[in-house]
Amino acid sequence: MKQIIKITGMTCESCVTSVTEKLNSLDEVQSLNIDLASGNVELEVLEILKLDKISGLLPPKYIPTFVSKNIEKKFLKANPSRLKQLFPLFLIFTYLVAGALLLQKNNLRITGIMFNFMGLFFIIFSFFKFLDYKSFPDAFAQYDPVAKRSVLYSKIYPFLESILGIMFLMRWSLNTALIITIIILSITTVGVISSLLDKSKINCACLGTVLKLPMTEATLIENIIMLVMSITILFYRMG
Repeated sequence: MKQIIKITGMTCESCVTSVTEKLNSLDEVQSLNIDLASGNVELEVLEILKLDKISGLLPPKYIPTFVSKNIEKKFLKANPSRLKQLFPLFLIFTYLVAGALLLQKNNLRITGIMFNFMGLFFIIFSFFKFLDYKSFPDAFAQYDPVAKRSVLYSKIYPFLESILGIMFLMRWSLNTALIITIIILSITTVGVISSLLDKSKINCACLGTVLKLPMTEATLIENIIMLVMSITILFYRMG
């Protein structure tokens, strides 16, 4: 895509060369052309560059600005803050905790609360996957190692989550449910870590494809919480 910015402070061809070298060092920049007279820089980029990133790269005497304020507004609107993007996930976790406590209000045993939390977790997360079930398998296959190799696994995953949710809430075959949870979440966690290390800009399919959640450390934390609870309870029950 094309991005045009204005950089003030360039007075000679040496400045143009210096700025060109700096901007070309960015992974997002594919090509660029600088007009010294106007200070306009026409960039071909993989994704829109933020001004603070450009400012941090250039010496202080070079000041980048968007050519049009409208461009900046459109950019900010199209790229909401990470906190705003993840707000649905935080809100759901708040309701999960509240629901788990309410279901166990007459007997606040920690294991009971954890079973309720995991049950509600799988039920709610499977619900969002079913909202756009047709698109889920492809989105899930972007990072889950097994889903990449098996379309069938991607297609049955939401059903598997629903069954696990019912098993935890009904307290049915809990050891089996815990073992399955540990297996599938361990696999997914490997894929999440790999995506984060590769800095892959993909959406997380944990809440399906209706909510466009970016793949972030929050996804990893979500999986780790579930894994820790599952492993802890399984050892407690088998101990």
